[in-house]
Amino acid sequence: MKLIQQYFPNLTAKQISQFDQLPELYKEWNEKINVVSRKDIDNLDVRHILHSLAIAKFVQFSPSGKVLDLGTGGGFPGIPLAILFPKTQFTLVDSRGKKIMVVNEIVEALGLKNVKAIHGRAEELKDKFDFVVTRAVAKLPQLMQWIHKLITLEQQHAVPNGLIALKGGNIKAEIKSLGKKAYAEHYKVYLFFPEEFFEEKYVVYVQR
Repeated sequence: MKLIQQYFPNLTAKQISQFDQLPELYKEWNEKINVVSRKDIDNLDVRHILHSLAIAKFVQFSPSGKVLDLGTGGGFPGIPLAILFPKTQFTLVDSRGKKIMVVNEIVEALGLKNVKAIHGRAEELKDKFDFVVTRAVAKLPQLMQWIHKLITLEQQHAVPNGLIALKGGNIKAEIKSLGKKAYAEHYKVYLFFPEEFFEEKYVVYVQR
């Protein structure tokens, strides 16, 4: 997948192979269970894989880090991030069992040893995480309410622990709705990846 290598030139041969397998794996599973929009399946590299990796341009996850992908759907952003950070532990959770089944099949096909996929909801989880990542799941105040107790107080990254969300729309209004006490930053994905699709897409960080 040359586009991914263009933006991440230091990938290992194993990582390149894993990224290369993703489009065919998702096409195959999408014919059985709709985990990716039909209009997006032929643009998986930009609209799902590269989009997920925008988070890696904001923070480099520690080898001993623990990351929760809340509402992972078909495995985004969790699976691409798990390929990029093979020593970081990723937990992918979704309330839709069929999607988690597909995630598990793709994780197994790729040989990812750092991913655990769970059929359930955030409030049922007992573990603590450095970061919660998510894409197009809910508004920021709702997300923060869900994840507040899931974020560990122990710090091991250059960025303090918190939420990293991939979002579109009126992001300034959404951040404002968090209240004055919340610390949040947002960056246009287009700054990281100057592809037309990302012009109105953002990486949003909210500190715990």
